[in-house]
Amino acid sequence: MATYTTVDQIDPAVVAGHYGLREPRLISLAGGAVNSSFHLAGVDGEFVLTILDNHDAPDAARLAAHMQGVFRLGVPAPEIIPSLDGQLSITLDGRPGILKRWISGAILDPLTHLHLPAAGRLLADIHALPVNSPALLTLPAGTRRLSARDEAELGRFPDREFAAWLTDRLARVRDSVGRRRATRTVIHGDFFADNLIVHDDGRLSALDWENISRDDPLLDLGIAIVGLAQDGTGLLAPARMESLLAGYEEISPLDEPSISALPARITEAALILAYHRYQLFNITFPDPARSTMHTELFGFVDSVARHFR
Repeated sequence: MATYTTVDQIDPAVVAGHYGLREPRLISLAGGAVNSSFHLAGVDGEFVLTILDNHDAPDAARLAAHMQGVFRLGVPAPEIIPSLDGQLSITLDGRPGILKRWISGAILDPLTHLHLPAAGRLLADIHALPVNSPALLTLPAGTRRLSARDEAELGRFPDREFAAWLTDRLARVRDSVGRRRATRTVIHGDFFADNLIVHDDGRLSALDWENISRDDPLLDLGIAIVGLAQDGTGLLAPARMESLLAGYEEISPLDEPSISALPARITEAALILAYHRYQLFNITFPDPARSTMHTELFGFVDSVARHFR
């Protein structure tokens, strides 16, 4: 089973000592696949403390720097609070942690149809970030994709039927991508409803930047469609997808090669997510309650093929 940090394992006084906070109180927050987050409130304001259960200290420091870079470039995202000694991440009982300023608003899951154009615009703004910004120069490349090592793991998946299905669908996607030359931009990598804060005025803020990297923005758009454009049964909802795309294209219009490649990128995104869900909850951190999450994408993949046939 996964070992997540629980609120009783954190001493608020230790956290306060790192940041000079007065009378902090900790409350667990729901969500997070492999990390643990807590609402920290006190005399000095409200914050989110995230314990990066799945990261080592250097990795956490890089992630915090990238998140701070995105915030300073004007993206509505959490601001990282430095510790008293100027560090963007700390260590608590051997686990790295990041303190972020609390963002007020609501998480709407599913995101309402009304907010989908705003989500598209926000994603396009993220893709327009300057990849040569000093804070983003060390972004990893292509981390959301399945590496050769990942695909080698398919041969060892206990669920042989799932491995065969995934292998076949990945081959089909690669055959259909064509010769489009993809650009590499900053991508969020996990643009799902539970990572978006909706403000009273309809604006959105993006949370959970753990999968930030440099990659094809069309793949990130595909991930967003998987996350935001499903109907109540887990199938593609074309009207939701069109609303998301309409907002996106207000900022970044898609050219014909991108439009042609989009169905394959949506499918590839769903396959990548299915792979990681299976590996995470069946192999890396076995969790019976989440062990079948990957199967939720089977019908979605088929519905994408039907819609774009």
